[in-house]
Amino acid sequence: MTSSAFRPGPLNLITDVPGLTVGHVTDEVVRSGATVLRTDGFWAAAVDVRGGGPGTRETEALAPENLVGKAHAIALAGGSVFGLAVADGVVAALSLEGQGLRLKPGSPAIPVVPAAVLHDLGNGGDKAWGLEPPYRRWGLEAVATAAREFALGAVGAGRGAMAGHLPGGIGSASLDLGDGLVVGALVAANPIGSVYMPDGQTFWAWPFEIAGEFGGCRPAAQGPVVDPMPDASRLASLGRAQSGANTTLAVVACNADLTTAECKRLAMMAQDGIARAVRPAHTPFDGDTVFALASGAHHLGDARAVQLGRLGSAAADCLARAIARAVHTAAQGA
Repeated sequence: MTSSAFRPGPLNLITDVPGLTVGHVTDEVVRSGATVLRTDGFWAAAVDVRGGGPGTRETEALAPENLVGKAHAIALAGGSVFGLAVADGVVAALSLEGQGLRLKPGSPAIPVVPAAVLHDLGNGGDKAWGLEPPYRRWGLEAVATAAREFALGAVGAGRGAMAGHLPGGIGSASLDLGDGLVVGALVAANPIGSVYMPDGQTFWAWPFEIAGEFGGCRPAAQGPVVDPMPDASRLASLGRAQSGANTTLAVVACNADLTTAECKRLAMMAQDGIARAVRPAHTPFDGDTVFALASGAHHLGDARAVQLGRLGSAAADCLARAIARAVHTAAQGA
């Protein structure tokens, strides 16, 4: 999918998909944060979870066999289980704006805001918040600051993230398929696996890189990789070899008129982007979760399955690139 026939959108961010905005809140004292992806309506949505230790909210609302299958926003946060409260703030802010379902006349708007969290509680920040964890407040603030352009690296939900034993963070990438279809990915990268090949310089995602977006390093000739997790003992000493202590959280989006079931397939295919960019991926220690959104603005017409396959392949490539961009940008800011 990274053929020269295709190119990133103008921003090379998920917000190249029209109708999306992203807001961050970053707290340097707590060393954590939140990231909220807003839609401009009620978009078809689904989710696919492959990690063994996920932390999520309202994912069942996106199941194709259930009633809703759409979302007004997606919330990502640090803070482990405490971070799930970020969705409370997002729900309150969107409802106040009138965004959400109205089941009876005069009732408050009910936004659908699925969420996922990563574990950053052991990174040395001040987590002595007592009975008032800050995540709900951060959800309110992230909604208010959402815009098309946003920062990458150690910001928002990625502030306290790690990629293996290196800084992780927020990444994003997009791809314009040239026929009116646009695909993008947003990621909070906190995997236990490594994003680098054994040389410690070349990203596993290097074959998908476009225009040097994460440094342009290419691998020298080398033999097969024998140990798939060479830093296991070091990771254990850092307390990361525990279920739920790591994850890659992602959102992929497109402007096609996908159904909820088709969004599910998009999310499933996009998971390959994690496997392309992180080794190993989908471990018992990770909570790898990918949400998929579709605005419905572009009608796919005939051969929907073929077009869905193109979108899923592009989403996987975007997600692989976004993971590498997250770590590359975090390293530059370190």
